[in-house]
Amino acid sequence: MGVLDKIRANPTGRLALKIGIGVLGTLVVALGIVLIPFPGPGWAIVILGLAIWSLEFTWAKRLLDFTRHHVKSWTSWIGRQNLGVRALIGILGMIFVAGVVWLSVKLSFGIDLIQQTRDWLS
Repeated sequence: MGVLDKIRANPTGRLALKIGIGVLGTLVVALGIVLIPFPGPGWAIVILGLAIWSLEFTWAKRLLDFTRHHVKSWTSWIGRQNLGVRALIGILGMIFVAGVVWLSVKLSFGIDLIQQTRDWLS
């Protein structure tokens, strides 16, 4: 019998565990969502929060399994593509990330990085 099973054996412990897992998962998912527009592990943090929720919630376990399946399928599909297709997907990904960074900086700080670069070059 694991630690979580021992906690679940008591009605008060079961409720406390459900609330604790719910709150912790929510905090981690919220942090991940905030970080998604920025370069880095935003989506990985969201998936970590989902994994935390899946300890106690069946719907989260199903969603986590769905996500894992589709990430593996995408990764496998990319691996089967020729170098040109993978390069194109990589370039599109970099353009998307650059656009997200540009928009985030513009909305957060009011700085237009493209205009700043043009001014600096001229």
